[in-house]
Amino acid sequence: MELSRRDFLRITGAGAGAVALSSVPLLPTAAPSRFAAFAAPLAAGLSDPALQPKFVELAPNALDPGFLFKDLNEFGGPAHRPNFSLNVAETVQQTGLVDLKNGRRLRTPVWGYGADTVSWPGQTIQVMNASSGGTDETLVRWENRLGNKHLLPVDENLHWAYSLHGAGSANGVDYRQYSIRRNGVPIITHLHGGKTDFQFDGNPEFFYSPDGEVKGPQWDFTPDGFTTTFRYDNDVPAGNLWYHDHTLGLTRLNVYAGLAGFYFVRDDVDTGIAGNAAGLPAFPYELAYAIQDRMFSDRGALFYPAFPGDPFYDDFITSGGAVLPPDLFPGGGPTALAEFFGDHMVVNGTIWPKADVEPRNYRMHLLNGCDSRFLVTQFVAVDPGVTDPTDPSAGTPLPFWVIGSDQGLGTPAQTDTLVIEPGGRYDVVVDFSQVPANSRVIMKNLGGDAPFGGAFGGGLDPDDLFPDRQTDRIMAFDVVVPLSGVPDTFDANNLPGYQGPTDEATTRRVALFEGTDEFGRLQPLLGTVADDVSGTNVATASTWFQPPTETPSAGATEIWEVYNFTADAHPIHLHLVNFEILDRQDFEYDVTGNQTTTQHNGTTGLAPEISNIRNLAPTAVGSEYFEDAPKDMVTALPGDPDGAPPTGQMVRLKADFTKSGRYVWHCHILSHEDHEMMRVLQVG
Repeated sequence: MELSRRDFLRITGAGAGAVALSSVPLLPTAAPSRFAAFAAPLAAGLSDPALQPKFVELAPNALDPGFLFKDLNEFGGPAHRPNFSLNVAETVQQTGLVDLKNGRRLRTPVWGYGADTVSWPGQTIQVMNASSGGTDETLVRWENRLGNKHLLPVDENLHWAYSLHGAGSANGVDYRQYSIRRNGVPIITHLHGGKTDFQFDGNPEFFYSPDGEVKGPQWDFTPDGFTTTFRYDNDVPAGNLWYHDHTLGLTRLNVYAGLAGFYFVRDDVDTGIAGNAAGLPAFPYELAYAIQDRMFSDRGALFYPAFPGDPFYDDFITSGGAVLPPDLFPGGGPTALAEFFGDHMVVNGTIWPKADVEPRNYRMHLLNGCDSRFLVTQFVAVDPGVTDPTDPSAGTPLPFWVIGSDQGLGTPAQTDTLVIEPGGRYDVVVDFSQVPANSRVIMKNLGGDAPFGGAFGGGLDPDDLFPDRQTDRIMAFDVVVPLSGVPDTFDANNLPGYQGPTDEATTRRVALFEGTDEFGRLQPLLGTVADDVSGTNVATASTWFQPPTETPSAGATEIWEVYNFTADAHPIHLHLVNFEILDRQDFEYDVTGNQTTTQHNGTTGLAPEISNIRNLAPTAVGSEYFEDAPKDMVTALPGDPDGAPPTGQMVRLKADFTKSGRYVWHCHILSHEDHEMMRVLQVG
């Protein structure tokens, strides 16, 4: 049965006419993840994004000195003796939402990181690296102060912290005896981009409950046993890292609740201080923004779909052909859904904020902290007060410089459009002197409200967009501040170029799949590809807990070939390393049936059986992708979804594996990694 991509992009309010998957083979060109944005009327009780204020609240700057964690005797700037004790706890925060009945500001319960008080996002950790006068490591005590109730609906039928593989048992402990109600919410913090010893890396099976009463099984294998004091290696180049929760099966929910924050490493070139050797803008002309998408109730609470009638439920569960047993899912939920797309854009915890700027160069660190949404950003000038980036006053996109990415400066490139994958960070410089005084510049989003396949803007199907869409705008910059006397010394030509790992390397082949779990729900997976790609059944899909297959030696340099057999793009993240993105190749392949996959509870699911990978041909991405920098994220793009035979794309990465231990690699669509699109990376 040959199905087109468009067959799987039909959405109706009542689910009429949807394609059933129960009798359809798991062909990648008909993968059940290709769902468009829900087109049903806004669910009752939810905040209407079209009626919420735009560009009213000032955007918090995560690099404001008042938002930096201070170490002993530090008064702003990079910490030279970083030693922090931070709580993970609940708070209430104003996000800019208003009550449409009375115009009053609403307050939103969230989780956050902090010392005396916590916030969403957590305050910024900024350190000087070891080679530039800082200490060798940062110490952080992550104290779990969360209670015995989650802010969001938890699917306990996933492979998660309190239901480990082997029917819930690990190391002789039956984790099914634990629950959030009895033992509290587990956490584990990951420093994303850190070159961290494995026991402090945030492996999902290193979780712990409040006060450490319950701890994950991997703590049994660490040299010094369980601890809440983590040590982060500062012998690394300057870069824009971030920290976030990484608990097994709860990552999407804990991060959604607010558990994320910035972590900057500085050196004697990129100091973050005015007059730095690179001529880079420094505070107040250096900004850091975490961009996320959310849904809210009309009372201000965070909303996350998980039940019948919620947005996306019909698309991924009912119309997707899943069957949820009522004894496990009373009332049809709560269930994990394959992806999440919020209808409110949030920057540093504030909906659609603005910044008042001078007509000069500003450096911005942009983090895509969304669950599933790829951002495709532009900067467009409009008349003062305009909130719609498609307003007739909108000019052509402004050119800007991209000077770095995940883990440091790269080879600068000028563009007017930038793709930012979930988990990715980009270092950009925008010159606001390009527009007349008193103009407004809107940071625009051309990406859709659906799984990303590489198309954006005019290339999107209308079904890929929310009705009355407000997610095409992120924040605004009002050019209303008089130019100061501070010198504007930015010159992209003064920045160094990027050179990746130079050692000889061996090749490893890995794969991305979309299958179904034991209930028929979409389940994205990782796996391996055989050395002889022309054979039969050449790609094997695996779930998280199966024996490691990615086992580089400590000190080794490897080239990873990442083969995408799905219809979507996936943002792939490797812990421990940064890597160079070498090149890409399109390919053809055959689907000869289904392979079975082992689930954590002993049941089985399905994934496509891949054979005869052939006709590999070089391909390239456009200027909207910036990859000439040290990366820990890569967008693994799909092939042509309408191709016959099926087509995919392979991207090659080169990395040095410098420490031994148990790490992980995964898709950074958080809903995917929570549902088995994550594997152990066992180094050494």
